[in-house]
Amino acid sequence: MLFAAAFALVESAVVVYLRALYYPEGFVFPLKLIGRAHLGIELAREFSTIIMLVAVGALAGSTRWQRFAYFMIAFGVWDILFYGWLKLFLDWPATLTEWDVLFLLPVPWIGPVLAPFLISFLLIGAGLMILRCEGRNLPFALPTDAWILALVGVAIMLFTFMADTDATLRLQNPKPFMYWLFLPGFVFCVIAIARAVRYTQRRSSSTSSHNNPVH
Repeated sequence: MLFAAAFALVESAVVVYLRALYYPEGFVFPLKLIGRAHLGIELAREFSTIIMLVAVGALAGSTRWQRFAYFMIAFGVWDILFYGWLKLFLDWPATLTEWDVLFLLPVPWIGPVLAPFLISFLLIGAGLMILRCEGRNLPFALPTDAWILALVGVAIMLFTFMADTDATLRLQNPKPFMYWLFLPGFVFCVIAIARAVRYTQRRSSSTSSHNNPVH
């Protein structure tokens, strides 16, 4: 948690400098064309961000799912506090409906700040549920239907961030965000994690009953 908070400050500081350079009058759409040299550095920085958060999970967990859970928690806390630091430094965003550039790989992602906030809370909640199962000696497992729901939900949400190429690649004002599509994708992921927790508990109960039959 401390790493995520400190890392969020470092990331927000970089954004403060970038906005002073490219948006001295305040960050607004349409986007401005970033210099090629700076773009390369930004892509490397964002890739390194993911590597650092993955490393935290790898160091903190002792099983595959624990590592993934700690990664999700670190990512969620980092993303929420990233906007918290920006609010402190720049008094931005004014509201959660403000648009932002969320990520740059493989193409730029854009959307209202509310969207990554919801995803971050989902990541933190899912990570805590996984750790709770693992902490009770219930090896976490994801059934096939939960895998499908999660993958479809993630794909839908990513599509809503990357679909507006006119705004990201042609530097136009963004179209209205596709909440009507984002929210079902989000709900699919919520159902997937709930289904997985229930499946894990049932499988553990079944295994316990099998190993300890009542005579």
